[in-house]
Amino acid sequence: MQPFLDLIFFVEGETGIVLVIALGILLLSLLLHLFQLWQLARLNKRYKRLLGGLSGGKRLEEILLTYFANGQSALAEVKGLKNKYQELEGQVECCVQNIGVVRYNAFPDAAGDLSFALALLDGKGDGVVLSSLYGRNESRIYGKPILRGTSTYHLTAEERTALGKARQKGQ
Repeated sequence: MQPFLDLIFFVEGETGIVLVIALGILLLSLLLHLFQLWQLARLNKRYKRLLGGLSGGKRLEEILLTYFANGQSALAEVKGLKNKYQELEGQVECCVQNIGVVRYNAFPDAAGDLSFALALLDGKGDGVVLSSLYGRNESRIYGKPILRGTSTYHLTAEERTALGKARQKGQ
């Protein structure tokens, strides 16, 4: 408390010096205040430019809300496409995916390799083997079911070869 009292007694006789110091502090405070006002005006100008007059007169808030809504609709569409993809993937597994063909001459009196064995398999290895036997006077077609890559019926060598080709394409 004593140093404060000493300062008061010192200043009591020197009012001119105290007045000059107070005036200097006031002037410095005024300059700092003006500088802060200038910075605030610049910041306010930038803020108004950011929030207004963008993209055809839209405000930033409107633009952000539009982008958010577009993002939500895009996510919903992607989810729908994902479900559709999974549905189609399940359907494709049951479609004919692997084909094997072997042409051969079934009868010596027929010219050319006009007989054939055709294996048609889906993604699970199920399907059918079709055999066409072409002769000079007649032609016959036989079908044998295939389950998991094998048949309960006896397969000829040509049918087994066609089935092997179809299974190779599935791997």
